[in-house]
Amino acid sequence: MTETVVSTAKPRPAAPAPERPRQAASGRPRTRSSGGRLRALDGLRLLAALMVALYHYGGRGGEVTHAWGSSPKVQFPTLHSWFAYGCLGVQIFFVISGFVICMSGWGRPLRSFFASRVARLMPSYWVAVILVTAVFALPGVAYEAVTPSDALVNLTLLQQPLGADRVLGVCWTLWVEIRFYALFAVCIVLPGANRRRVVLLCAVWTLLAAITKAADQPFLDLVVMPEYAPFFIGGMGIYLVYRNRRDVTAWGIVAVSWLIGQHEAVDSLWHSPYPDQFSYRSASVIILIVTFGFVAVLAVALGWLSWADWPWLTVAGALTYPFYLVHEHLGWPVIEVLHQDLALTSWATLAGTLAIMLTLAWLFNRYVEKWATPLLRRSLTQVQAPKA
Repeated sequence: MTETVVSTAKPRPAAPAPERPRQAASGRPRTRSSGGRLRALDGLRLLAALMVALYHYGGRGGEVTHAWGSSPKVQFPTLHSWFAYGCLGVQIFFVISGFVICMSGWGRPLRSFFASRVARLMPSYWVAVILVTAVFALPGVAYEAVTPSDALVNLTLLQQPLGADRVLGVCWTLWVEIRFYALFAVCIVLPGANRRRVVLLCAVWTLLAAITKAADQPFLDLVVMPEYAPFFIGGMGIYLVYRNRRDVTAWGIVAVSWLIGQHEAVDSLWHSPYPDQFSYRSASVIILIVTFGFVAVLAVALGWLSWADWPWLTVAGALTYPFYLVHEHLGWPVIEVLHQDLALTSWATLAGTLAIMLTLAWLFNRYVEKWATPLLRRSLTQVQAPKA
């Protein structure tokens, strides 16, 4: 959006004026608590990460069966079927990501946007890859480590398109995130963020996602990501609602994204084709969880959760990413030690493993992210003058 300034003496072109968040429906400028941080969103992040952890520990088979000594169906005969819904925490993450990336990328130059994403993702990721590779290489650990070559490729975060084995099972979601960042950078950050461009991206991406589903072309699937696109698009729509809750188009983007998103989630998760995953989830429960994700982020955007302004939620948000990185693969040997070697009950083992992984996440945040993230961000944003 631009404004034209006209001088009666000498006409001249006007510089574009920065677009500002519109006022809320009450007529008062929208503000954020806690120095600009939406703490309720931090709590929602941790909730989504814990959902994924419960899924990995008790809602599926595979390597975790070796850790427990039997199937999670045996360890949690009643709740394993509920833990199986925890994988939907990923879809909630993507809605949050669409909202947060739109917020953080608004008005930011491309170099700064790139630096912020790299500095946010890579320090903890690099340490997690090195740590998991080292732990799996220990003689007493019964889990197969990747080859040294594949471990090195994993440091680039491009292991999936390059066909290398993954060190971290959850890194597939980071590959999805990176492709979203690239789309957002090219379509929104590079030309300059404004409402019109965000609406256009949401509309075109939604249409391309539908076409891609019909076309069945691997390259289009790779770029457009039809299975996950509605969640990112929904998050961007919610950010437009955050800027102006009277924006009918933004509400329409959110509604269409929810309608498509629940269908994609049911289509891919109702009966998983993978033998290690517990199948036959209820379609109704999947729809309810997807709905919860959209409504929860909307509630944050509309200020309905502004009362949740507790400082510990900021800590929860800081722990979410490193916890998400390490909880699965490092959780396996911890479960094995606690349950099989120390003979703790299934519930005590589950609680103890979560506590240990959260503690490890705190160590990551305290001794890796606190210094490495700002250092890397500064290094990437500083422009070095060429030497004479």
